[in-house]
Amino acid sequence: MNSPGVSPTVLGTEPIGKLLKTYAIPAIIAMTASSLYNMIDSIFIGHGVGAYAISGIAVTFPLMNLAAAFGTLVGVGASTLISVLLGQRNYEAATKVLSNTVTLCLIAGIAFSAVALIFLDPILLFFGASENTIGYARDYMRVILLGNVITHLYLGLNNLQRAIGEPKKAMGATLFTVVLNVALAPIFIFTFKMGTGGAALATVIAQLVAAVWVFFEFTKKTKAVHFGKKIIMLDRRIARDSLSIGFAPFLMNVAACLIVIFLNKQMMKYGGDLAIGAYGIVNRISFLFLMIVFGLNQGMQPIAGYNYGARQYARVKEVFWKTVRYAIVVMSVGFILGLAFPKAVASVFTSDAELIRLSAMGLTITVLMFPLVAFQVVTSNFFQSMGMVNKAIWLSLSRQILFLLPCIFLLPHLFADNPIQGVWASFPVSDFFATILAAILLKGLMNKFDKLKDGDDPSILGGI
Repeated sequence: MNSPGVSPTVLGTEPIGKLLKTYAIPAIIAMTASSLYNMIDSIFIGHGVGAYAISGIAVTFPLMNLAAAFGTLVGVGASTLISVLLGQRNYEAATKVLSNTVTLCLIAGIAFSAVALIFLDPILLFFGASENTIGYARDYMRVILLGNVITHLYLGLNNLQRAIGEPKKAMGATLFTVVLNVALAPIFIFTFKMGTGGAALATVIAQLVAAVWVFFEFTKKTKAVHFGKKIIMLDRRIARDSLSIGFAPFLMNVAACLIVIFLNKQMMKYGGDLAIGAYGIVNRISFLFLMIVFGLNQGMQPIAGYNYGARQYARVKEVFWKTVRYAIVVMSVGFILGLAFPKAVASVFTSDAELIRLSAMGLTITVLMFPLVAFQVVTSNFFQSMGMVNKAIWLSLSRQILFLLPCIFLLPHLFADNPIQGVWASFPVSDFFATILAAILLKGLMNKFDKLKDGDDPSILGGI
């Protein structure tokens, strides 16, 4: 089956630097905008509802990570699979992946919401909510969970839109959700006095409108990948391949969920509710820079996946190293900002003096290894982009489970005078060791690439 419209084959011919800018800049804008509206939500909540409301939102992070885990299980795996299939000129299979994505998003979104809503209060209490914060967390998550299937569909199709060669349209959809969310949130929070539930409602409405538009885009027959006769279908082989590729980011998000649970409990133990709120603020700031790197990764993903499928190994290596260099620059900016202006940054979110103090302390410590984080995050996504599931899973889990989890419990004992500093120190320590592991795995892969000429079957080396 030949592509009837825009061809993605430029991924194998255009200069890598030009391609990375073409694909990464829209993704960076979209991801940064997405992070910014989460930050703006927190700012509105902090000043419009209160310091404990920020802590309440922070309590929901594990549940949000778990919801995101099921979304990435479908969306990221499907987009990677489509990139590889397009590199192989297999448009028919790529079209089937699209319909499978819709079906899997519906199944995952509805099932997750149903279970989480039934057990919402016990879940939030287990995640670290107290009598001071559970009301804020409950109001927020009820709305988010009711709209969870919309979020899954929007994010899943938006990932595919980028993978088929339409990064600007994917960016446009995300920017629209940001603008609409930022416009609605203050109305619901300040005018209608809806509190944290109002912030959540603004997010869901914005994503609903964007999801409808992205869905409509995939009905156009002029696209290389579009809906066929069946918009909803489930092919076992495609579903299996897609979910297996998406399993790495799924596990990463599940691990993040578990880590945040333990973090919240340690924060509560050594600093109380406001320490959890401080983590919420630091998390929002850190994610602003990480989302830029994720945007770079999203730009790298279709280029690396396509060229790997087309057996153009020199181009695969080139796009990786260019992405790493850009990512290090981005995270270095976060490193400087966190060390030089921690109190000024924290005060944007709240006027509570104690919350500012705790947030500034946490930010200063958290950013210490940010330049190394850039390399580790890009390397993990690089393996995922080419469908190397086992390596991607290992890298995804190493920082969270192998390094960060033990540090959360061990390091506070080394800071006897101020154990909360030990909890914060867990981040840079685990980042350091995770980077070493990433470098070891990457060296093995690059050595194999160096032995292959473009066009060679990787099976001649026993596979990659």
